[in-house]
Amino acid sequence: MLFSHPLAIVDLETTGGNLAQDRITEVGLILVDGERVERFSALVNPGRPIPAFISGMTGIDDAMVATAPPFAELAPMLFERLQGRLLIAHNVRFDYGVLKNEFRRIGTVFRARTLCTVKLSRKLYPQFYKHNLDAVIERHGIVLPERHRAMADAEGVYRFLLAAGAELGELALWQAAEGLIAQHAPPRGMDADTFEALPDVPGVYCIYDRGGLPLYVGRDGNIMRGVLAHYVPGKGRAVQLADEAGRVEWHETVGEFGAALEEIVALKTLRPRLNPKGRLASEVCALRLADSDDGFLRPQIVAAGVLAVRPAGGCYGLFRSPREAKRALKQLAEAEGLCQWVLGIERMTSRNGHPCAGRGSGRCQGACIGLETPSAHNRRLQAAMERLRLADWPVTGALAIVEHDPVSGRSCEHVFEAWCYLGSRVSAEAPLEGPVLFDPDLCKLLAACFRKPVPNTRLLALDAVMP
Repeated sequence: MLFSHPLAIVDLETTGGNLAQDRITEVGLILVDGERVERFSALVNPGRPIPAFISGMTGIDDAMVATAPPFAELAPMLFERLQGRLLIAHNVRFDYGVLKNEFRRIGTVFRARTLCTVKLSRKLYPQFYKHNLDAVIERHGIVLPERHRAMADAEGVYRFLLAAGAELGELALWQAAEGLIAQHAPPRGMDADTFEALPDVPGVYCIYDRGGLPLYVGRDGNIMRGVLAHYVPGKGRAVQLADEAGRVEWHETVGEFGAALEEIVALKTLRPRLNPKGRLASEVCALRLADSDDGFLRPQIVAAGVLAVRPAGGCYGLFRSPREAKRALKQLAEAEGLCQWVLGIERMTSRNGHPCAGRGSGRCQGACIGLETPSAHNRRLQAAMERLRLADWPVTGALAIVEHDPVSGRSCEHVFEAWCYLGSRVSAEAPLEGPVLFDPDLCKLLAACFRKPVPNTRLLALDAVMP
């Protein structure tokens, strides 16, 4: 049964919700050995300021931890007490991940079997919708002196286990727990170290094949969730990779805008084998209208590398390849009755007066055979091309999309000019990092952000950008 095993019920208060970046401010620990129960609680100096948001929630501020020991001083005692026990917590992924990282910083490898009481509550009480600790405490009539302090929350978890065992029976409690414990194992195709290290924060990941070549790039608001979906058969629409996967690399971002941005950059630079080929295109181009000797304006395909600094001035569209640009022109010609010969979609034969294919199907007003003047066709072409025009850049100069995590306090600036990505940086004084990139997917991402700002982001016009 569950209580016949050595248990460690733990709750941590931290400086924020980032597994890799944030630090412990308080430890609450209940050790259970059958009838014997031992409790331990301690404040911890995190070595950094506690954000006001966190202090307001937990009541722990900088003054309270100023004289508390750092984690390194508590680590030997904690390691000894936790070793060999089943680690139990409400959202154990977070508490276990923070503990592992704190131990790792002092050169200690900590591993434990784990049991999540959020999942246990869902399994034991599927008739209820909410399973956060407040809901669990209220449902079972558990009375605690305070909340969001480490020992009080650990006590709430312990009393939930006791209540569930009393209500449903020790056997039902153990069977449900045993099934969840067995699930906490690396999926087929993933090593234990990678499985244990996967963070549950926003970011981008790349799964490589066993030969070391990029296999798949993805992003998720939870890196762990996104990566594991590729190893679980039938998990949504994720590409299944367990049979081919080798190492996994990831990069945590401040938020989801940064994750979407870095995914685009990674797709263009790594060119993974199993991502849709259209998103990997490197022949980005636009259209420009040019005069010709016969008076007709004719579209020309212009490579992104030779576009003007402000591509919206005189250029239309942004396409992943010349083929995509020609396809857009053909659709425009058919929709607006424009001449396919003038637009360069169809090559004119040497026979004078031979109509284009659109004329034969009634989709051309006759510019190819002299029935429509160049000036008339030009006016219709210019009007039709407006729907492809890249929107005007909203500011003069560069623009930063500043992303902020209110919990960890981390920020990042993503800098653009004239729809071109110039790089990202952690502050205005830091150098820009990342490749300069002009890409249709980036334009769509920016345009969507301009229409509806992403939560925890703001736009900042820049007078100048230091490379």
